[in-house]
Amino acid sequence: MTATLTTLTIEPLTREAFAPFGDVIQADDTVKHFTINEGNTERYHDLAHIDPGEDGRAIVSIFRGLPRTLPFTVTMMERHPKASQAFIPLSGRPYLVVVAEPASTPAVADLRVFLCQGDQGVNYARGVWHHPLLGLEAVSDFLIVDRAGPGDNCDIVQLEAPGVIPELG
Repeated sequence: MTATLTTLTIEPLTREAFAPFGDVIQADDTVKHFTINEGNTERYHDLAHIDPGEDGRAIVSIFRGLPRTLPFTVTMMERHPKASQAFIPLSGRPYLVVVAEPASTPAVADLRVFLCQGDQGVNYARGVWHHPLLGLEAVSDFLIVDRAGPGDNCDIVQLEAPGVIPELG
């Protein structure tokens, strides 16, 4: 039996649309910000709830991702049940995030796809299902803030039916 492919809709990344899955990390006038360092620096303050979980500690890494080609078939998802995971782009390129709420094992109907601009990061809340890094255009670097600590912190599931992210248009 061949699974039917479901075409997924790509949405722009906004704080409101992404709120069920975590935080948007972006310096703009909608967030608390103020001038510091004798007027030389604008601080965009407390942009994400970093949650290292019990017995964990926050770590900072750089992930270098190869670009994905669209259309792209989504066949699996992962989640980190013990902590949040933040992705902040360093290369200034757009990328995609695919997410589903943490309640249960996701199905293709549960997936949401967001197009993130090169100045927008995301912080996946603890337990939120997401697809691994989906960079676009060229090799891209991301600053990652996540958890180090005891216990397994990555669950991976295969979707019963895949979804397809179409070409951007």
